[in-house]
Amino acid sequence: MAETEARDCPFSGAGAGSGTGAGAAVDVSALGDTVHEQNARLREAGPATRVTLPQGVEAWVIPHYATLRDLLADPRVGKHPSHWSALAEGRVPADWPMINFVVVPGLLTSDGADHRRLRNLLGQAFTPRRVEELRPRVESLVSGLLDRLAEHPAGEVVDLRPEFCMPLPIQVICELTGLPRDRWDRMHELSNGIVGAGAGPDRPDMATVQRDAFALLAELVELRTREPGDDLTSALIAAREADGSRLSPQELVGTLLQLLVAGHETTINLMGNAIRALLAHPGQLALLRSGEASWPAVTEETQRWDSPVNHFPLRYALEDIEIGGTLIRKGEAVLASYASAGRDEREYGESGAVFDLARPAFRHLSFGHGPHFCIGAPLARLETEVALEGLFTRFPGLRPAGGDDLPRRPGLVSNAVTELPVFLTA
Repeated sequence: MAETEARDCPFSGAGAGSGTGAGAAVDVSALGDTVHEQNARLREAGPATRVTLPQGVEAWVIPHYATLRDLLADPRVGKHPSHWSALAEGRVPADWPMINFVVVPGLLTSDGADHRRLRNLLGQAFTPRRVEELRPRVESLVSGLLDRLAEHPAGEVVDLRPEFCMPLPIQVICELTGLPRDRWDRMHELSNGIVGAGAGPDRPDMATVQRDAFALLAELVELRTREPGDDLTSALIAAREADGSRLSPQELVGTLLQLLVAGHETTINLMGNAIRALLAHPGQLALLRSGEASWPAVTEETQRWDSPVNHFPLRYALEDIEIGGTLIRKGEAVLASYASAGRDEREYGESGAVFDLARPAFRHLSFGHGPHFCIGAPLARLETEVALEGLFTRFPGLRPAGGDDLPRRPGLVSNAVTELPVFLTA
């Protein structure tokens, strides 16, 4: 995995758009030193900016809310890698850091009838009703994590990211898919290798990451074929056996990989970003304590204000598309800039950069939009809301133990810090 600190711009050698109105060339390698400063410059550059990703791979960044919303639902944009000219022409290295976002078959990389088929199979496990049935289990897990946090001596610095934000989403998604307990840590390690894609000399080989992840999940499929249980993997295997054309072995393993990665990485980031936002805005926390704001409002405003996903790869133009006078040609790749869209001044006015739980409406795109709207959104919301309410109720004097310059997760995709040190006060 190629890694750079997220405070360093992960792009290099950006150029102007190819159509009229694209403006002067933009060197995004010279942008600000935080994610949101970088994104503000991208919004200033225009509705579509051509950038160079690690290893010279080119794409377009779409940073504005309305433009991105329309593009996500545009039938002229697809997700299947066969649409990407650079990949078909051999211009994408086999060890490209984000290759697993592109070539793994499954829900996130399918279009049309194939996508609807996979989504219908999975959707039964993520309906609001089915997710609500998980509430007692989520509440039990949160209670156990809070008990363990309470065991720390008074005055000790506690890092909430590994001790609170990580365990809950990992356990929930692994239990949901039936992954054995002794494989959870390895799955999280491989997931970090996929999501932390950036550019740097110490990255693991992405072909190895993919091979190991596929091998682990092939073992899971073999196990649940022999020993079916009350889990999503067993249900998907049964659906495949009932109609072999519905889910190929490659789709099964690829979809499980996508579910396991997306099912915990983004929720870890969401929980951490929400905790940081509340600690940095005591007035907003007071609204929660007085009942003037709700815990669901925290989840939605955090998704908008500090999205757990910065730039999500990739979509492809199925034909030439003009965006604000800039031409994106057929076969070119597009990054969905969720964190940028959440602070777009054109959509939210001057208050876009303000964390405000009293907003009349919490519009955001961080769960996506259109056919690929996040299928796990109800589960992410449930986990985050239960966890946040439990944490701030159990430790009402919770306060940060670090400054504003906490180290950030590397790469293009994640928007989160690597640690979340706090003092716990009951």
